Amino acid sequence: MKLVNHLLDEKGRHVVSVPPDASVFDAIKRMADDAVGSLLVMDDGELLGILTERDYARKVILKGRSSENTKVTEIMTSDVLTTSGAETVNRCMELMTERRIRHLPVVEDNRVIGMISIGDLVQAIISDQQEEIEQLEHYISG
Repeated sequence: MKLVNHLLDEKGRHVVSVPPDASVFDAIKRMADDAVGSLLVMDDGELLGILTERDYARKVILKGRSSENTKVTEIMTSDVLTTSGAETVNRCMELMTERRIRHLPVVEDNRVIGMISIGDLVQAIISDQQEEIEQLEHYISG
């Protein structure tokens, strides 16, 4: 069973974040520049929230707000579900499916050490299944 730490070792531990006083416009530009679908909102290493494309669509575009004049703290999700590096990929998939979220910060000792996405989890599960199939084929043909 693959753990989140194994997944982070493979994909990297780079975290893209913005300060809480950033404008939504700057945050969305950062998402585009870094090709990510969410940003962590952090202040001096402390996780304050998460900003997703969904937050932007629902809380700015649909409400006719200005991206340049709206601060990240006004639309971010403050109640952030996190996981640890010791959690299994399968359990994270369950959590993300239950909560209908696509991004999950990884926290150890109150410090963000990485971020995983639903796509990362799907890829890891498919890889594990492929390895198992190959092992079974080898055993059968053995």
